[in-house]
Amino acid sequence: MSEHKTTVRWQRTSADFGYETYNRDHDWHFADGLSLPASAAPEYLGAADRVDPEQAFVAAVSSCHMLTFLALAAKRRFVIDAYEDDAVGFLEKNADGRMAMTRVELHPRIRFADGAGPDGEALASLHEKAHKYCFIANSVTADIQVVA
Repeated sequence: MSEHKTTVRWQRTSADFGYETYNRDHDWHFADGLSLPASAAPEYLGAADRVDPEQAFVAAVSSCHMLTFLALAAKRRFVIDAYEDDAVGFLEKNADGRMAMTRVELHPRIRFADGAGPDGEALASLHEKAHKYCFIANSVTADIQVVA
């Protein structure tokens, strides 16, 4: 249906190319001209002031869930003033013993206009549908849970 292109650019800046010394910093370039500085996670010798792939994965899951939730809520005529999620991804060994992002917990906090939001059951249903229709959630094997 659509293509989404990204260019990843890395250039060695270290004097040698040993595991402990080569630089992990690189940049993500998107079709609209936006660039984002990236690196490995600090635990893997990356820079803490750049986005790492694991953080980007969690952000993509959270962002997709939010955007799907907002669309569903708008169609049901619920007015949302703010949405915030402190999402947590877990990098751990999977069933095959390999390191993987095995699960993501979403912790959304939603502020509805004038307090006119859905009741608890309807809110849970909106989150369930958002998960079902989220493109990213449909693309990964990690367990994604909404923790309200």
